[in-house]
Amino acid sequence: MTSKIIGVGNYIPSQTITNLFFDKHHFLDESGHILQQDNATIADKLKEITGIEERRYAQNDQVTSDLGFIAAQRAIENSGIDPETLDYIIFAHNFGDVRFGTIQSDMVPSLASRVKHLLKIKNNFCVGYDVLFGCPGWIEAMIQANAFLKAGIAKRCLVIGAETLSRVSDIHDRDSMIYADGAGAAIVEISTDDSGLKSHLSASFTMKEKDYLNFGKSYNNQSCPDTKFIKMNGRKIYEFALLNVPNAMKKCFDDSGYTIDQLKKIIIHQANEKMDEAIVNRFYQLYSTSVPENIMPMVIHKLGNSSVATIPSLLTMILNNELPDHQINKGDVVLFASVGAGMNINAFVYKF
Repeated sequence: MTSKIIGVGNYIPSQTITNLFFDKHHFLDESGHILQQDNATIADKLKEITGIEERRYAQNDQVTSDLGFIAAQRAIENSGIDPETLDYIIFAHNFGDVRFGTIQSDMVPSLASRVKHLLKIKNNFCVGYDVLFGCPGWIEAMIQANAFLKAGIAKRCLVIGAETLSRVSDIHDRDSMIYADGAGAAIVEISTDDSGLKSHLSASFTMKEKDYLNFGKSYNNQSCPDTKFIKMNGRKIYEFALLNVPNAMKKCFDDSGYTIDQLKKIIIHQANEKMDEAIVNRFYQLYSTSVPENIMPMVIHKLGNSSVATIPSLLTMILNNELPDHQINKGDVVLFASVGAGMNINAFVYKF
């Protein structure tokens, strides 16, 4: 027995933010000094490295749980289930509900409880809780749901990944150009057929790597000295990811029992196009083979990095035939993988 995805949904915010949005920003370095490059050059360099041309931001009256609710509604509709039959709602995020124009994160009650309330689920034995696991949070929530299903604790789960990184980014840090908002969700239930989750892997690297992504002060030392924003050491993360993620992906894939020629797609966290391409290249090098054409769909160009939302949102787009060059058919074997704050790495292999 294993868990099977029976419905998916996403919410891509309607507010499109191009790189021109940042043209008047005053970008500083960690010491508070103005960067020597002009903003146009910074934007061009960002596009060259990450692939990001645009990103989506939530509307001012929306918070993370609102985005998650819409994605959940769409997943429920796609699955055709009665939401009262859900045993668990697992909501992966990292910063809770941060209202526009404020600096305080709100996580009480849990975002999963808020979504359950918005869905008007009366079943008191439908349990809602949140997962904070960095960008790999949705994959980790899927792994937990799979464990509940295989153990007989649950028969059906709703797994959500949503984030509004635009609310926690430092406008004086050029890394703020990477971040985006969005949500994705899946309904999973116990399955006895040949499809479903076949293997999984999770790891946390904390001895030296713990603070590669963290909450830190603004680069503008004159303003908001007590407000914290998402901060990252891009070079360290890149080196860490290339060293560790391909090996983790290989171990997870080998545990599935499939051969590399059977792998049809790799759905990886949309963090940085060049980094993701390098990870996939190294993964195939471990099998002494070249990267197949169209193995890795990318939507970071238009959607940016929305943390836990990138993978379930991308999966929904593929299954809804919204990406002409990418399809997933019955029987296809797909490898999901992510890396992020913690520093955490995880993956799972799924047969559709």
